[in-house]
Amino acid sequence: MLSVIVVVAIVIFATGMYFLLQPGDYFTIPPEIHINYPSDGATVSNLVMISGTAYVQNVEDSLNKVEIRIGDGVWKDAQGLEDWSFDWDTTIYDNGEYVVSARAWAGSVYSNVDKICIYVNNKDTDFTVHKWAFFVAACNFPEDDDKKLGNGGLYFAEDLSTYLINERGYPAEQVYILFDDGWIRGDNGKGEKIETLQERSYIHYVHYGGATVVNLEIIIQNIVDDANQYDDSEVFFWLFNHGIDNGVNILRTSEIYLWDGVIKDKELGSMLSSLKSEKTCIVVDACYAGGFADKTLFNFPTLMHSGIAKKGRIVMTGASKFSKGWADTKSGPLFSLLWFDGLKSGNADGYKPGLFKTGRATKLKLFKDGKVSVEEAFYYARCVLRSKDYSDYKGMQPQINDQYPRTTFLYNDKTQMFL
Repeated sequence: MLSVIVVVAIVIFATGMYFLLQPGDYFTIPPEIHINYPSDGATVSNLVMISGTAYVQNVEDSLNKVEIRIGDGVWKDAQGLEDWSFDWDTTIYDNGEYVVSARAWAGSVYSNVDKICIYVNNKDTDFTVHKWAFFVAACNFPEDDDKKLGNGGLYFAEDLSTYLINERGYPAEQVYILFDDGWIRGDNGKGEKIETLQERSYIHYVHYGGATVVNLEIIIQNIVDDANQYDDSEVFFWLFNHGIDNGVNILRTSEIYLWDGVIKDKELGSMLSSLKSEKTCIVVDACYAGGFADKTLFNFPTLMHSGIAKKGRIVMTGASKFSKGWADTKSGPLFSLLWFDGLKSGNADGYKPGLFKTGRATKLKLFKDGKVSVEEAFYYARCVLRSKDYSDYKGMQPQINDQYPRTTFLYNDKTQMFL
């Protein structure tokens, strides 16, 4: 008898629920969120990309935003939804333990809060080796797949970083690589997010992050602060992406895209204005980039000054102020590839400026010393671009502004820079 009563009660309850829930109604189930990187208990430093996943359990719902909180601070928006990330500059925090919290909002309800406990440990600024390198490539931000530059910029940055670390004594923890929004995408940049650069960890201890305006400013300021402590500091910068065509105007500035904005030559000059290092090499590989070196065509100076070129600096661009550059989507930009080849292979040994600094080889052993300077590598790349095999690209006209160690109106020191 009892079992019959229970069955009847269940049927009545279910029937009642059927009438209570009208067509289109559903239970509100909170979205789910998980922090995938860093792992709980990890020790971090410098720029850290916190990343994870989020999803809704009701098909009628959609994610609206993901938020991150550091310690007891305010909630801040992360980038992305299902695959999300948040760049955290730990250098403005004291060393110690922090709780990182993440939550997702689906328009009517928040998710559970996922938390990890991590430790910030930024080393003291007493550096043993006074060398810093910084690479920036934002290649796959356009919505048009035909304009995406692929993952080649990242691979080149990692190849050159490996060379600087293994062959030129750059400490890996003093090397920074910013690429796209900090994510690797499939189909050579045209596909979906696969993993963050930090999770990939191609080069151990190198700092990875997204090529955003804020990250660029943060890293440059950190490098300036660190390098300015030493008289023998050595700094290398490399930037790559689409440049902006502002028309045939000798007064125009050169500009290069980042992931979420644009950096103009004068803006970069302002960021580097307080850098004291007198052994600095800056390479900007983009279309119409000559203004970063204060050059127009045929190495003629522009009337506008970016503030980048100074005593003790060499500034090179992959194209003139009025010409396009070229890049391979899987290998990187052409000028940088040729420049790096001349540097690491030794083939650039003895190369000279030539007419309009177009580069020329020498067969005299007198002009070869078994080493390759960054200038020799530049003239090697310029010379190769005029060869038959690269005749389609000779119009790039890479530019150089060489003020190492110093140049004045009456005096030009011919000393060359070796990384």
